[in-house]
Amino acid sequence: MIELTKGQELALTTDDGRPRTRLHVGLGWDKIPTAGMMGTGAPDVDLDASAVQFAGDQLFDLAFYNNLRTRDGSVVHLGDNTTGSGEGDDEVITVDLERVHGPVDTIILLVSSYQGHSLTWIDRAYVRLVDEHEEEFARFRITAGVPETGMVMAKLVRDGAGWALVALGDGIAVKLPTESVQALRPYVAR
Repeated sequence: MIELTKGQELALTTDDGRPRTRLHVGLGWDKIPTAGMMGTGAPDVDLDASAVQFAGDQLFDLAFYNNLRTRDGSVVHLGDNTTGSGEGDDEVITVDLERVHGPVDTIILLVSSYQGHSLTWIDRAYVRLVDEHEEEFARFRITAGVPETGMVMAKLVRDGAGWALVALGDGIAVKLPTESVQALRPYVAR
């Protein structure tokens, strides 16, 4: 497994150079135990994972808690976790790169706070990639939260005939994925 750092790019190929085509993208996070007023009575932080597809700088489609599948069927959100509690991935998005509509060249993986909490309340956020054989091959950890309500975790970028992952970890001011398009446009240019 490769532990990515911010800004690092990883070609989505196997060790022998074959393209990886089916991915499970797991996103996880924990609420800082002392988050909220004096650390008591703070509500669970409801973060939402989203995958936003762009063709150039134009929105093509998105998958999130209220729209679980993109029109081309290539991206599927497996369900909403409203608390972030428990071990392992809090939300999972599957991506079938062979089914991604031709003009789509960027898929941005976003986490946003539905209730508008600052992501300074978040600890141990990560995005991990698992292949069709259930093997985790890459992980990007965010060690501290950001003062904004959303975070661009990573992006999948069409690179000729293949795809690459770019680890980002940038904060953006967005609560709902449907309102994120303007804030995400700077990430679609390579």
